[in-house]
Amino acid sequence: MPLDDFSGNTFVAYLDISGFKELMKKQTGWKALDVLYSSGYYSLQRNPSVEGFFVSDCGVLFIRNNTRPLDSLTTLLDVIKEINLEMAKQDFMLKSSIAYGSFTYRNRIEFSGIEKNPIYGNAYLSAVIDNEETRPKIEPTQCRIVKENFPLSLEQLRVMNSITEFIRERNNDKKHYYFYWMVNEPSRIDDFEKMFKDSYLLKYAGMLNASKAFAFNPH
Repeated sequence: MPLDDFSGNTFVAYLDISGFKELMKKQTGWKALDVLYSSGYYSLQRNPSVEGFFVSDCGVLFIRNNTRPLDSLTTLLDVIKEINLEMAKQDFMLKSSIAYGSFTYRNRIEFSGIEKNPIYGNAYLSAVIDNEETRPKIEPTQCRIVKENFPLSLEQLRVMNSITEFIRERNNDKKHYYFYWMVNEPSRIDDFEKMFKDSYLLKYAGMLNASKAFAFNPH
């Protein structure tokens, strides 16, 4: 079902499958797409205040009625968490970026069977650029919020028993807030960060060990 046109200031989320090119080489890319599309459309049906679409290995979500920014963000985070959980169950990972600002969507049919959907606006561009180019580089499973133009302070997000309790700043990153969708208790965010960091150290240790094994044992 096509989306109605939209223009205004709102939250926009850009979701991207991590390592999609490698998944296609392994013949598992189509499964990743199926999980993303099915979980995405299911979540949108359950949360009609969030709208969006999925193209190739990415998805774009936005809030149409943004009169109460905190409620809008909470609903959007619920959908993002739900989609990430479904992807993780099937051993796939997403990178998710959220931005706030102007956003315009126009749905046009140019010729029979050929659909063109122009999307533009500061929020959309900010989310895409953050996901693909901004430093520090976003890592698989991470969901982060661009601070620029964000309409809520970190103090305003401190609502008891709300999903916004899982939003934190991260060391050495002044540009973003991070949403810890994978953590069930806010008190465990630090534990997750330590495990996440350790996993990277193990990855690089494995690369070093493989290089040393062949460098010093040529036969």
